[in-house]
Amino acid sequence: MILVADSGSSKTDWMGYSSGEPVRFHTQGINPYFLNAQDIFKLFSRKKDLGFNPEDVKEIYFFGAGCSSPDKHEVISNGLSLFFTKAFISVEHDLMGSAYATCGDKEGLTCILGTGSNISYYDGVTVHNSKHGLGYVLGDEGAGTHLGKKLVTNYLYGHMPEELGVLFAKEYNIDKETVITNVYQNPFPNTYLASLSRFMVNHTDHPFITQILHEVFQEFVDTNIKDYSNYRSLDCHFVGSIAFYYQDILRKVCADSEVRVGKILQKPIEGIYNFILKKEGILA
Repeated sequence: MILVADSGSSKTDWMGYSSGEPVRFHTQGINPYFLNAQDIFKLFSRKKDLGFNPEDVKEIYFFGAGCSSPDKHEVISNGLSLFFTKAFISVEHDLMGSAYATCGDKEGLTCILGTGSNISYYDGVTVHNSKHGLGYVLGDEGAGTHLGKKLVTNYLYGHMPEELGVLFAKEYNIDKETVITNVYQNPFPNTYLASLSRFMVNHTDHPFITQILHEVFQEFVDTNIKDYSNYRSLDCHFVGSIAFYYQDILRKVCADSEVRVGKILQKPIEGIYNFILKKEGILA
């Protein structure tokens, strides 16, 4: 059996090939900056509904946020090998998975706009290292964490329109103490901030929300995409829930900045899965 995984900080999507229909399941996000090998083992040990024997898994191709260096690859590999004891395990950065799903074997820019954000140039074979992807404290322009941070700071500073503020506070039980505790004391502050951005889905037409979306997407374009001198000549692809749900505004911001938008995928897992199976000679 072959397993393929696409992991953000909030959730990991899995697809498995054996025979018949692909196996599909989900786990929490597996990010080596927040979980160690034992955490990953415990995560799977608690999951009782996999529907297959872990010892039947012979290959795992894992693409994940935070997997940008050999030591982080090792954290993921060690954790998975504790549970999938018979498997060969390959760990790559989530940008490589995004490139496989969007560019395939063609040149382009591949961007992630989900809980976090990132970008890289893909030459059709290799994802090139970049200076971006600084995480939710220093970067994550245009991502869920950025949007959530914008919303909650505007609310706490009293800058959010009153009608929105009432709805926001009621939906998320927002007050200063709760926010401070979740951001500075509780685990996974990035996913907490990103969860607040879901408020925007039902209020996209409100001018206040529209303005925030324009601002953060423009910041992503200016800080990340325009850093590539040849960005006007390349297709620029996006994956992630933020890019997908707010793609009308994202497309407008990109068009105004002469960015040529290619694919926008909510989840890249199926594209990655198909690419890996073709690479393995399983699919034509």
